[in-house]
Amino acid sequence: MRFHGWASLITAALMSTALASSPAHAVGGGGVKGGSNGQGTISASASQSRIKVTQISGPTSGKRGTLSSTDVNWKPPPCWYEPVFSPAQLKDFAENNGNGDAGLRDGWYGSKLWTDHFKDEKDAITIFTSPSTVKGYKNYNLGKDGYFWRGVAPDVVSIDDTSLCSRLMFWVPAGQIPKVENAPTPETLADYAYNKIKVPTTSVELKPTAKSTVKIPTWVWLDKGTFREVKVRAELPDTGLWAETTAKPVALHLDPGTPDAETIPASGDCTINDDGSIGEPYEKADADKTPPCGITYLHASNGTPYQLKASITWQISWKGSDGSGGDLPDGTFETTQDMNVQEIQSVNH
Repeated sequence: MRFHGWASLITAALMSTALASSPAHAVGGGGVKGGSNGQGTISASASQSRIKVTQISGPTSGKRGTLSSTDVNWKPPPCWYEPVFSPAQLKDFAENNGNGDAGLRDGWYGSKLWTDHFKDEKDAITIFTSPSTVKGYKNYNLGKDGYFWRGVAPDVVSIDDTSLCSRLMFWVPAGQIPKVENAPTPETLADYAYNKIKVPTTSVELKPTAKSTVKIPTWVWLDKGTFREVKVRAELPDTGLWAETTAKPVALHLDPGTPDAETIPASGDCTINDDGSIGEPYEKADADKTPPCGITYLHASNGTPYQLKASITWQISWKGSDGSGGDLPDGTFETTQDMNVQEIQSVNH
């Protein structure tokens, strides 16, 4: 039997029959091929979720990036439980690999650790998990329909309380969601998908294009269709759980890059029109008009361009497999582009 980490050594010293335990994040993210149910590659690391996220609408090409939540206090759940092994997969893993995470805080190194508990019915005695003594299983539950579940934390380092989702891997019959704290829900999947949404990074159109002029409005716009809804679907295999999370563009916010400027409208927020456009394209006949979306610079940039920031606000909503749904905090994506401003009080239309 091979032990890993100080916690395992203490366990071994106190109880000769105990199974080794160490913080799960110390274990590498090794993988193991799927078992008899043909699910493909599964992970032996508790930092790897099996949630599958697929984009089902919205642009898929060009430069794209992830959203930043407008609510600085909002965070997706740090961890949850999900199915990891079928009986056949666990047998294959335990007898041919045996290095991985038996729980969010329990990294087991060595096949005997796995076979003792999951094949030979030996109770597992751990330091970090609750309950600390877990009844063993007979022959990996082969012949039974279900899965062994384990806590998963995609960013285990950031979890303030690592006791969350720390139960040792446990059995759940097929078609059931375990009645434990931090069991997955459609909202869990929606929250997880938030950071998987990719939105376009298109820069805004400007007129004048080369240089703006002090005290003459610069028109800002985006053509229709540039921004469209982005919808992603997050599914947790072998649970029947899914959620669709939709990001809808609702506004453009302009930050001129200097306090010596005025935005149009004054708030700097340009709404998105029904056809998906923002503002209005500049026409020669508009020389004496005020743009619906724009900026008036009050001082020249004097060789060092201002950094115009254009931030799109995306409204986020979701619906789930059980009919649930709701809103998540708005997200933003910001792009920056140079703005040169000249003193000459004329402009070539």
